[in-house]
Amino acid sequence: MLVFWISFASTKEAWSANQQTNLLEIHLVTANGKIAPFHAGGELRVGPNLQNIGFIFGTATNSGWMPVRLRFMLKGYDTAWHNSGEMDMVIRFYDEKKKLIDRKVFKAEGESAGWTGSLKDSALIYRRETLIVPPGASNWNAVISSAGPPETVGIYVVDNLIVSRLSPTNGSPDILLQPILEGLPGDDFADQTPEGWVRDGIQPSMAKIVGLGEAPKKRAFAIIDDDPHGHAEWRSRIENMPNVAPADRLLVEWNEMFSMGEGGDAHFIYQKVPPGVYQFCVEEVDIFGVPTGVKTSLEVRVRVPLWQTPWFWVAVAATLISASAVGIRYVASKKMRREVLRFKQLRALEQERLRIARDIHDDLGARVTQISMLSAMAPENSGFPQNAREDFDRISSMSRDLITALYETVWAVNPENDSLYAVGNYLRQMTGQLCEPAQLRCRFHIPTLPRDVQISSQTRHNIIMAVKESVHNVIKHANASELNVHVTFARKLLTISIQDDGRGFNLASHLPGNGLANLKRRMEDMGGSCIIESRHGHGTSINLCLKVEEVNNS
Repeated sequence: MLVFWISFASTKEAWSANQQTNLLEIHLVTANGKIAPFHAGGELRVGPNLQNIGFIFGTATNSGWMPVRLRFMLKGYDTAWHNSGEMDMVIRFYDEKKKLIDRKVFKAEGESAGWTGSLKDSALIYRRETLIVPPGASNWNAVISSAGPPETVGIYVVDNLIVSRLSPTNGSPDILLQPILEGLPGDDFADQTPEGWVRDGIQPSMAKIVGLGEAPKKRAFAIIDDDPHGHAEWRSRIENMPNVAPADRLLVEWNEMFSMGEGGDAHFIYQKVPPGVYQFCVEEVDIFGVPTGVKTSLEVRVRVPLWQTPWFWVAVAATLISASAVGIRYVASKKMRREVLRFKQLRALEQERLRIARDIHDDLGARVTQISMLSAMAPENSGFPQNAREDFDRISSMSRDLITALYETVWAVNPENDSLYAVGNYLRQMTGQLCEPAQLRCRFHIPTLPRDVQISSQTRHNIIMAVKESVHNVIKHANASELNVHVTFARKLLTISIQDDGRGFNLASHLPGNGLANLKRRMEDMGGSCIIESRHGHGTSINLCLKVEEVNNS
C-alpha cells in the first residue's frame, strides 16, 4: 500500500510538472526575418551573421488556459528578465471650460530597482519632474493610470505625491497638491477614497490604497491591475485643484515602486546576437512578479562564422604550409635546373677551351717548332749568302718567341690550370726561364698555394702578364745581379712582390714609360693594385695585390 501511494504521488508530481511545462509554448521563431523551424523540447540552430532573431510566445495551443503575466529572458545574452507593460503618472491641463488641451506623461515600465515581489520590503524610488504650463491652460489634475498597452497587468505604487509651483524669483515653492492618506479611518483602507480624489477607468475597483512596510502605517496610492482588457485610475478632482497660469513652472515629486508585464501572447526581437549557446526562457509570474512555476524554454545555438572556427585556421595554416612547401620546392627545383644548365654550359665551355688548347699545342705548336728548327739549320748551309743566313737567324729567334707565346696562351686557356696552385707553379717556371738567358740570379719564395681556390683564365692571364712585364723591366733597365720573387695568399688576398738589387731610380723625377703605366692599368682593371717603390742606387720593389674571389666551377 505504501509503495502504491509513493508511486501515485510521484506520477502525480510528474504529471503536474508536465502540465506546468505544457501550458506555455513558443509559437514561432524568426531569424533575419525568415521563419526558423524547430521542435518543442529540442534546440534551434541558426547560421552565422545573425542580424536579428524574434520570438512569439504565450499560451499553448488548445490549452484553454490564460497566464496572469509573462516574463522572458535569453540566458547568455540578457542580464535580467524582460517585463514589458506600462503604467503612467499623468498631469493633465484644461482650459477654463475644463476641456483637455494637453497632458504630460511620466512612464513606469517593467520592474523598479529594488522590487522583491512584496510591498513589505521593496524599495521606493524617488522621482522628480518639472514641466511648463501650456498656453490656454488654467485647470489641471493628477492621474495615476494603468491605461498603457491593453495587455498590461501588474502593480504600480505612488507615495508622497507633491505638486508645487516654482517661484520665478527662486522663493519658496507654492504647494498645489499633497494628498494625506494616513488620516483614512480604520485598518480596512484598501477601498477607501481620499478627499479630493476619485477612482476611474474600465475597472475602477483595481485602484487601491495600500500599506507599505512590515507594520503598515505608511499608505500609498496603487493600481493593482489583473485584467488584460481593462484599466484603472486614481484621479484628483479638477475642481479641488488650485488654478494655474500659462508658463508657470511646476515641480512634480513622488516615490514609486512597480512591477508590471503583459498577459497573453507576446513577441520580442533581439538584434545582432553573437555566436554562442543560449536558452530562451518564458515563465508565468503573478501580479507581483513572483514566478508561479509555469514555464517553457528553447535552446538556441548561433553558429560561429566559418572564419572564426579553430579548424578553419588550422586548415588555412596547413594550406599555407603546403603551398609554401610546394613553392619552396618549385623554387629549389627551378634553381637546381638553372644550376644544372649552368654547369653543363660551363663544362661545355671548359671542353671547348681544352680542345682549343690542345689544337694550338698539337697543330700550331708543332708547325712553329718545325719552322724554328728549319730556320736554325739554314745558316749551316754554306751555299746561302750571309744576309740570308742572318735572316734565317732572325726567323729562328722569332719562332722561339712565338713558341713561348703559344705555350703561354695554351696554359692560360687550359681549364685544368684554373687554380692558384697552377698559377704558383707557372710563375716559378716562367721567372726562371726569363732570368736564365740574362744570367740574372733568381730567388723564388712561394709557399704551397691551395689547389681548391679556383680563378678564371682571364685573371690567370693578367697575373702572368703583369709578373712577366715586371721581370722584363728588371732585365732591361735595372742592371741587377739578383731578383727575389715573394708570393703570399691570406684572407683571399694574393700578393706578389718582385724585388731587385739594381740601380733603381727616383720616382719623383722619373718619367714613366708605357711599361709601368700598362702594369698599373692591368692591375686596376682586375680590381687590384700595383705599388712601385724605388730609390737611386737601392733597387726597385714592385708589389702586385689582388683580391681573389673563388670561382665555383662545380
